[in-house]
Amino acid sequence: MSARNANPLKVSLLKQIHNIINCLVNIKDETGEFLMTLEDGRVIDTKGWNDWEWTHGIGLYGLLKLHSITGDGHALDISLAWFKERFEIGTTKNVNTMSPLLTAAYLHEAKKADYLVHLDSWAEWVMYDMPRTEEGGLQHITYLVVNYQQLWDDTLMMSVLPLAKIGLVLNRPHYVEEAKRQFLLHIKYLQDIQTGLWFHGWTFDGRHHFGKARWGRGNCWVTVAIPDFIEMLNLPETDGLRRYLVTSLVAQIDALVKCQDQATGLWHTILDDENSYLESSCTAGFAYGILKALRLRLIPKEERYVNSVKKAIQGVLANITPEGELKLVSFGTPVFDNIEEYRRVPLTSMPYGQSLALLALTEYLRTYV
Repeated sequence: MSARNANPLKVSLLKQIHNIINCLVNIKDETGEFLMTLEDGRVIDTKGWNDWEWTHGIGLYGLLKLHSITGDGHALDISLAWFKERFEIGTTKNVNTMSPLLTAAYLHEAKKADYLVHLDSWAEWVMYDMPRTEEGGLQHITYLVVNYQQLWDDTLMMSVLPLAKIGLVLNRPHYVEEAKRQFLLHIKYLQDIQTGLWFHGWTFDGRHHFGKARWGRGNCWVTVAIPDFIEMLNLPETDGLRRYLVTSLVAQIDALVKCQDQATGLWHTILDDENSYLESSCTAGFAYGILKALRLRLIPKEERYVNSVKKAIQGVLANITPEGELKLVSFGTPVFDNIEEYRRVPLTSMPYGQSLALLALTEYLRTYV
């Protein structure tokens, strides 16, 4: 196809995507406001690209999806360079630092690099050494806090998907079975049976949902993770786990459609609280998950779903600067005991915001353009 006959929407989207990537790898914390200082003196840069945290893991996953769909070599080169430097330095194992291993497993499977030692070490840690809650849930331990007896909705994306993928790549079915159990356990304790949305966290120590926050980005990890998990395991339509996961996903998406801001296409950082600010990273995550659920036929191609996701994509595009920065992204958010604390989380560009936008636009490119 000549340049004259190129699809203008595709050309525009690809330009947006490359701007997003450029911003992703060049974000800097100019003030030091978002640095994380550990007890041993290390300083973790959760905002910049050259460190190791869940923020970077999600960034790598966005680059992986773009490469797998478009063959973009630059996205692959960025990822391989990140892993080369980071594996040489190493880091502390926790729920969040596990997230880059999802991309590492895909790259190892594709023979782009040899990460066998790392995949084995990290997955074995999750299986046998990561702290557990009652009933064997993955306790959401981070760099700073052990979060005793706590389940968070983030964990499915950050640790469970990597564990499952490593299990497939290394032919260790017990990893996959453990990942299945973690999905079931997190649905049991975190999905709100009244609304279909998910609570941010649950603790067995007192048995409660903290501030009962139906937090946007936490919910979007679920909307991303369930379709990806079903696709990753190639679960057939008759599979009991798949059918259970789909009913959970449909309940959530039905609730999301109802609480989407119609004027902007965005969702609020507390989904059912219009007094909380509109937030674009969760919107991008919802757009990706709903688009993929439509493509995989996990939800029917009904007008309400299609209209919702198109509004979401337009909302994301409207908040990307000419330089490729996704605006209205909330900073990393712990589980709070009241809703007001969520409303106060600052807005700042972050690698996961860039990556969620990358995921959404790449899936949109694949599905509709």
